[in-house]
Amino acid sequence: MIRHLLLHILFITLTTNIIAQPKPKATINHIAQTVVNLQQAAHFYSNIIGLDTIPEPFHDGLHIWYAIGSKAALHIIGGAPQIVPHYKGHHLCFTVPSVTQQIEVLKANGIKWEDWAGTPYATTNRVDGVKQIYLQDPDGYWLEINDAKE
Repeated sequence: MIRHLLLHILFITLTTNIIAQPKPKATINHIAQTVVNLQQAAHFYSNIIGLDTIPEPFHDGLHIWYAIGSKAALHIIGGAPQIVPHYKGHHLCFTVPSVTQQIEVLKANGIKWEDWAGTPYATTNRVDGVKQIYLQDPDGYWLEINDAKE
């Protein structure tokens, strides 16, 4: 009887400990996008969006990696057979200090943008005051650019 009671207490203690342990949380590591023309995509993400490259291990001319946060990367991979349509609701979002200044970069490079509703060359002002625009990269992937404060 005592042995049974001790085993029961041990079981409760062990299972309670297992249940009470915090569960590991997933964090983002990278987003990968396959593109038709790697150099065109590289120009866009480096010079239009302003991302910095980071080392990539392949060195095969098919990969360019960009830092997109303190612990996240955007992997641009060459070799897509064709450009396919993308839905605006599935987009990457980049925060910039000034949407107005980013629009000047877009204008200087002949790149179209729109608001959420699809009005060309317009901006969306969210209810929380964040200004945002939407545009597509050379492969049609949608991007949001906003001025959200951290």
